[in-house]
Amino acid sequence: MSTETLNPKINGEDLTEQLHSPETSTNPTVEIAPTEKRKREETETETEQQQQQPNPLWKTSLCSYFRRNDNSCSHGDTCRYAHGESELRPRPDNTWDPTSERAKKIAKKDDGGDKAENKEEEKCHDVMMTEAVDDEEECSSSGTGLSKCLVNLPMKWSSDNLRCFLKQHDVTFKSAKKKKGMVVGFVTFENAEQVKSALKELNGKLVGNKNLKVGDVIPRPFERKGNSAISSSPASQQGEKQTPTGDSLDSNKISDETEAEDPLFSDSVLKGRSVRDVVTPLANIPYADQLEQKKSSLMQTLKKLTRNARKACPNGVSLPEWILKSRDIGGQPCKLEGIIDSPLIEGYRNKCEFSVGYSVLGKPTVGFLLGNFREGVTAVEEPVNCPNVSRISCKYAAIFQEFLQKSTLPIWNRLNNTGFWRQLTVREGRMPGNNVEVENPDASISEVMLIVQVCTLALDDAVVNDEFQSMAKAFAIGASSASPTLPLTVLVVQDHTGISNVAPADASLRVLPFPKGERYSELQADNTVAEAKIHDFINGLKFCISPTAFFQVNTLAAEKLYSLAGDWASLGPDTLLFDVCCGTGTIGLTLANRVGMVVGIEMNASAVSDAQRNAEINGIKNCRFICGKAENVMGSVLREYLTSPPKVDGIPDIQENTTSTEKTDSIVNASETDEGSGIGSAAAPIGNTDSTDNTMEPEGKAGLERTNGTSLSESSADGITESESQLGKSSSDNLTTSVRHFKNVVAIVDPPRVGLHPTVIKLLRTNSRLRRLVYISCNPESLVANAIELCTPSPDETEKGNNKNNRWRNMSSASLARHRTKSMPSSEPFQPVKAMAVDLFPHTPHCELVMLLER
Repeated sequence: MSTETLNPKINGEDLTEQLHSPETSTNPTVEIAPTEKRKREETETETEQQQQQPNPLWKTSLCSYFRRNDNSCSHGDTCRYAHGESELRPRPDNTWDPTSERAKKIAKKDDGGDKAENKEEEKCHDVMMTEAVDDEEECSSSGTGLSKCLVNLPMKWSSDNLRCFLKQHDVTFKSAKKKKGMVVGFVTFENAEQVKSALKELNGKLVGNKNLKVGDVIPRPFERKGNSAISSSPASQQGEKQTPTGDSLDSNKISDETEAEDPLFSDSVLKGRSVRDVVTPLANIPYADQLEQKKSSLMQTLKKLTRNARKACPNGVSLPEWILKSRDIGGQPCKLEGIIDSPLIEGYRNKCEFSVGYSVLGKPTVGFLLGNFREGVTAVEEPVNCPNVSRISCKYAAIFQEFLQKSTLPIWNRLNNTGFWRQLTVREGRMPGNNVEVENPDASISEVMLIVQVCTLALDDAVVNDEFQSMAKAFAIGASSASPTLPLTVLVVQDHTGISNVAPADASLRVLPFPKGERYSELQADNTVAEAKIHDFINGLKFCISPTAFFQVNTLAAEKLYSLAGDWASLGPDTLLFDVCCGTGTIGLTLANRVGMVVGIEMNASAVSDAQRNAEINGIKNCRFICGKAENVMGSVLREYLTSPPKVDGIPDIQENTTSTEKTDSIVNASETDEGSGIGSAAAPIGNTDSTDNTMEPEGKAGLERTNGTSLSESSADGITESESQLGKSSSDNLTTSVRHFKNVVAIVDPPRVGLHPTVIKLLRTNSRLRRLVYISCNPESLVANAIELCTPSPDETEKGNNKNNRWRNMSSASLARHRTKSMPSSEPFQPVKAMAVDLFPHTPHCELVMLLER
């Protein structure tokens, strides 16, 4: 047989003849290639087999849409998820959907007795509800242990939903209560048998996608205790001992028999969280390691900016250069150059907000909440062993706590939203100079403002005034009897009726006189009281601080923060600096000597008044402060300064002839009357904006005083009703001959934790003359979200937002920012240049992040 015969493809002979040839059949070395038809048939057969085999993850997860919509799904049988336990299949790794009953049974079997042993401890850590669930008579008659707290309930449930749920599971109960917006509900039973049956039925039950937890409710002692949990006097401190939760107990007044008999002192109750761990979770880590941990966390957060900006980049548009270069620096949008440490790491906070409530021992306490209210934690513990709180703040919390033991008015109930005493805020002002003792930082504190938040709803004025007089006397005596004596500059009462302790800007403020030695009666007679303000110093400048004005809580670290922002902004004499969300004007005023002009924007009226006053105190003439929400006034301000052509060489500048006070008043009045500004005409009484020694009247006035003595409500009646358009018109008419234009335009933004409003982002992005932006953020997640909109290229055609079925509600801030970039008008994007962290909050996971954006 020839070689040509063995290869039918080469010689082209008939394949059938060779297959039937004896030579071919007897020779095992012959290889016959299949025809193209046979190849195609085999390929089609394999494709059909693959189509018949389901995806490995088919029906391995339960359909959440099916469960939420009464066992119905729009996909029907074609849905890739299982419609019920019967359709559920095991996953490729032989595990089951964690939310399925099979997975829960397996988990219970694997855990065995460990889960049962840890349940009581887990319960104590997660459930710390010290508020009264029912009326006093019902709670006292129900007995200890008959009230239970259910955690991980759906937030949209009300009391009716909870009752229906209990009835569906055949749980017998006496009463059940739940408020919308909380994951906690309360159930009261009639006897121990009902409690035992309910625990067996409910504990670990799947509700939605979470397991139900059942915990004990610590009963509130309705009889008032005359002994304070902590005392400010040195004599009482000698007899104190610390509980595992941080409570201070007077060992001279609480006997061992009382501890053994009273259920409030049981070991299970005392196995709670530590206030030190809740408030300062990094306190047990060396400070150098804290900084490294924060830096590492920030690097991971910054990578989100690169990833989301890459996803948001429109189709057909090339990726920005900074995204392409991010691979060389580990996926970061720009280099994180480091983290600046805080000069002071112990007792550095100049503002502390202490909640008023009940401790896990059931005693009136002034301190910090031990967890989230929505998670069922209302227990409050004293601020002992918190390294970020100063000794002076702790002392005033102790004085106020001791006063509450004897007060006839109730403490605020977070469940029923009733009560009187709500919160104590301590604000401190330091003396000028950089020589702050690290071992004794309290020595530099020279002024203290106390703000007591109350709710006077449906209470007699005479009773309230008597209580205020007693409180003022208690603070004065406690401050003078302490060793060393405590500074006390002003005492303010804030009347707030809302649910949360976060009061609006127009909440009523009242300054109380307090005795100084034997002069208390004289103060009451002539009604002379101090003005509601204290002072602090940053970079050699003196700043006036009102009760509700924003001021950085770490003064010494803020100096480093502002200096860094100024260095990165590349300021000069021909620079116009926009200070957005300026607060009391700290950033703009500290940098005013390095720029031509500062324009600050702030929505808090009292903070704007403080900023104007701060400029006058320090003799600064090139600052202008505007009161209003940035999204409402920013457009008019930018048009006023940036629509005209920049300054031309050879033409002298037009000097400003009007004072900054006159300009501020014209803008404040226009913005204050805007309905959307959030600042009503009934703002807290603050006094004339151009005076440095005016007093706040005890009862307050309806309106922010203007220079000429008329209130804002009166100016509104004169026809000032439109916000942005009227603002631009009025300021342009009044300042046509005094507006100076600058070559270099820079903005420094220091927004609250939620970040900048989308309207402000658009205005900053679309104004081409703004070439440099310094973003200071106390929440890096918000910075990333805002930077996505500022730094992502614009699409060729903008799209309108589609929020059908409220689908954006559960999006992350970064995902929502990606969607907003689709509607960004055509404009040149910014580019991240560099970033730096500044640690303003030692012993906590938080820090400030500064990022420079340029274009």
